[in-house]
Amino acid sequence: MNNKFKYLITALLGAALLVSGCGSDAGKTAKEEGKIFHYGTMAYGPAMQNASTDPHDTYCGWSTIRYGVGETLFKFDNEMNVQPWLAESYEQMDDYTLKIHLRDDITFSNGKKVTGEAVKACLEDLIKRNDRAPHDLKIDQITADGQTVTIHSSEKVPAMIHYLADPYGAIIDMEAGIKDKIAVGTGPYVAVKVTDQGIELKKNEQYWGQTKPKLDKIVVRSITDGDSLSMAMQSGELDAVQGLPYASLPNFQDTDKYNISSAATSRVYQAAMNLKTPALQDNRIRKAIAMALDKNTFVNVLLNGNGVIATGAFPDTTPYGKGLNGPGYDPEQAKTLLKEAGYTETDSDGYVIKDGQPLTLRWLTYTSRQELPLLAEYAQSALKDIGIKLDVNATDNYKDFLKRGEYDIYAQAIVTAPTGDPEYYLMSKIYSGQPYNNGNYNNPRTDAMIDELHNTFDAGQRIELARQIQQQVLDDNAVWYASFLKMNIVMKKNVTGFSAHPCDYYEITPELDIQ
Repeated sequence: MNNKFKYLITALLGAALLVSGCGSDAGKTAKEEGKIFHYGTMAYGPAMQNASTDPHDTYCGWSTIRYGVGETLFKFDNEMNVQPWLAESYEQMDDYTLKIHLRDDITFSNGKKVTGEAVKACLEDLIKRNDRAPHDLKIDQITADGQTVTIHSSEKVPAMIHYLADPYGAIIDMEAGIKDKIAVGTGPYVAVKVTDQGIELKKNEQYWGQTKPKLDKIVVRSITDGDSLSMAMQSGELDAVQGLPYASLPNFQDTDKYNISSAATSRVYQAAMNLKTPALQDNRIRKAIAMALDKNTFVNVLLNGNGVIATGAFPDTTPYGKGLNGPGYDPEQAKTLLKEAGYTETDSDGYVIKDGQPLTLRWLTYTSRQELPLLAEYAQSALKDIGIKLDVNATDNYKDFLKRGEYDIYAQAIVTAPTGDPEYYLMSKIYSGQPYNNGNYNNPRTDAMIDELHNTFDAGQRIELARQIQQQVLDDNAVWYASFLKMNIVMKKNVTGFSAHPCDYYEITPELDIQ
């Protein structure tokens, strides 16, 4: 299927969504409907588990927050510091008890006041239905009194307010229920139609915030083909887009027709070494792999500069991402390390041999993030240069191969600081025995430090522990970190109040407008 034909199909689907979404308003003129904003994105749909505004359902909270339907008790500023949002303040009563004082002027979009009881009911449903929240929050009991909510956890949760800023923590009216994938939140916009192809929103006339929403209607369209998304923006069908392929960005740069807002996020492209693979149990081989891969080439050549070179798991814009040291790019030293590990000969194809066997590794990745196949192709070429044969398996059925252990290196793109705190990533990806520790990394020293992090409330100590854990992982060459995603939002010149955010949550806000 050529790109023009794909684009035609996408455009027709989008038109059908617009017509069906308008319902009884289909015959209205644009003037009668007011200001309408058309937004295209690659980050919405069933494949991303966010085709709903019910924040308690898998990752649908991302849509609840991104598209202005809901808000959380706490939120992140541009430096990823956590700040009160629906909450006015909080008190850490003891190691297990957090008391939250709510603002007294909040209403849901249906006009009902947000009280402590409403928040209690929402959080109780969250831990009942969401698959991640119970593990994160460890909530044992919730009580409410007027505009106060008290949360008691079964164990210490120093990052509790960070977890409550996760999109799954969007506060919704449980009495209103979820109807046709629509939740009643507190945000500046109200979802009126939700499908797998997109969301239609209208202005929340009851919005409690000081800045009132400026648009009358917003149509969010899921366009998962990058060329189609680019063409829809260039044709003028859309006012803004998120998720354009990096190769398409030059079409929108250096022109007076568009603005581009960019932000470095904590979504890192990483490759975990499977320590169950006999060859990779030798740190010299793991280090050789790391030294053979040039992060600068990946970011500045393959990604056209649309990334930020990574050292560890977190960007150095965060305090726990600073001061780390990993192996630098040095292919000659990588060859020396392979010789030290016993690979002293090569076959006719130039691949190193030990005990008569070439060093062949399986690189597993997936295709739904366009940068990962590029990384796989580059790694295959770069490792060949030092004598390692890489068999690449780029498939969106990667979970089957992970389950069966049929891989030696697993490359993925993962948000490492979705809660603005380092513990989430370190516990799930680095701690031994965890189901998402795809490298089967097992170091008693890092486990002990992660245990200490889990029980530490002091912010400075948490930062230092997170740095020490990452440095140990880098010393062990257990994970190779390539770069952090730079998120780009392209918009027409007449769009204001729309900007990329480091956490990738906040997109449609009351400030969004079309001049």
